[in-house]
Amino acid sequence: MAMSGFDDVAIKCIYVMTTRGSKKQKKARKHTCTSSFKVILVNFVPDELGTPDLHMIRNTETGHSGDKMKLIAALALLVTLFHQGYSNSLDSCVGRCGYGTDSGFSCQCNPSCERYNDCCSDYIDICKEGARSCKGRCGESYNSQNECHCNSKCSKYNNCCSDYADLCDSTGDGGSVITDAEIKAVSEALFALDSNKASASELVIDPQALVHDSQTSSQSDLSPGHLFRYLDEQALFSKPTFAALLAVLDNYNRMTGQNEGFTAQQLAEQETFVRETMANTELGRELFAFLYTKGVYASEAEFLQDLKMMWFGLYSRSSGKMDSSGFEHIFAGEVKGGKVSGFHNWVQFYLLEKSGKLNYYSHSFNGPWTSYPDVMGMQFMWAGYFKQVGSAIIGCSPEFDFAMYSLCYITRPGKQCRLSLGGKELIIQTYTWDNSSYGNGKKFIGSAFPATPRN
Repeated sequence: MAMSGFDDVAIKCIYVMTTRGSKKQKKARKHTCTSSFKVILVNFVPDELGTPDLHMIRNTETGHSGDKMKLIAALALLVTLFHQGYSNSLDSCVGRCGYGTDSGFSCQCNPSCERYNDCCSDYIDICKEGARSCKGRCGESYNSQNECHCNSKCSKYNNCCSDYADLCDSTGDGGSVITDAEIKAVSEALFALDSNKASASELVIDPQALVHDSQTSSQSDLSPGHLFRYLDEQALFSKPTFAALLAVLDNYNRMTGQNEGFTAQQLAEQETFVRETMANTELGRELFAFLYTKGVYASEAEFLQDLKMMWFGLYSRSSGKMDSSGFEHIFAGEVKGGKVSGFHNWVQFYLLEKSGKLNYYSHSFNGPWTSYPDVMGMQFMWAGYFKQVGSAIIGCSPEFDFAMYSLCYITRPGKQCRLSLGGKELIIQTYTWDNSSYGNGKKFIGSAFPATPRN
């Protein structure tokens, strides 16, 4: 037997020895090992420790004892390596970070192991340096000691590690995978259901100056006219969802660092907005149906209450004051650090421009859509404060805006979310608010907006 033939036999038998499978699969693998050189492995059944049980090895083609010994030596070496691989699985922190001492393992992966000097060799890399990563942790059980989480419920509680969507399956609370394809499919369904969006006869815009990304910070007024040339307020603002949006937009103080306070009437207006957009429209009910089937919410009441909290719950952006919320930041807009922060709603833009409080300068992006909704990235001055790029979905209904941002925040918190509108991709960037929480550790919306491509 030539050495190349011996090598082939070794490779084929290594495959047989290291691969588990059904009886039919094992039989086929034995045939692979025996067909070329008639090496027969009988009753190859790994025992419970993974040790191959070789009851008979026999060479029927050649009587060369040297070659037979070479094969036996190779297989013996393989058994040793196989044992080493199994043993090493007990010496790793993959999937074990933060848990208590377990005598079933040869080393530990919790903070106490540093004191008792019995940490696994990869404890630093996996558990300490990887504390904010899902590397090696996908699907792990909840552990309150972990800084962030990598299980099927972290999306619901908005406490996933930043790389969860990249490294693990992105799931709803019930553990049902929510794929990018499904998000695109439901966004197309919501797009088709947006019956309250503006038509070309109800809304006319004049984008005027288009600037390069390098010019967005120049604070130059390159557009002499308004962005919104005409809006049929009677047709649009009389609709229940538009009326509900108008009622809540004027409830905020745009300056951060000052407490927000709401009257009973204003709190009722928040309730009305959530109910009108999500419970009283076919679009909102479609979003709930999708999240319900994926196990994110168990009832419509839970869905509506969670939206109210994640969007309207107050938190502090400045000076420890309860001065902000996801809704105020995204829909109404704020001023922080001497510049406009947030502000991603077209209706608010229209109202402020109409009142003379907002001056449109230019745009750096205009989406590929030829009808509403469209997407733009705009530069403008809001009563003395500049916004370098304020992106917004233009001409959509309030329920569509609210649904798109909610869908993306719930399924891709702190990530880019890829939607499809009329066959064209729209990317929404979401951010979680990590400094405070509501409910059982859930995170408020920090921001969400169309991620306009650079030009």
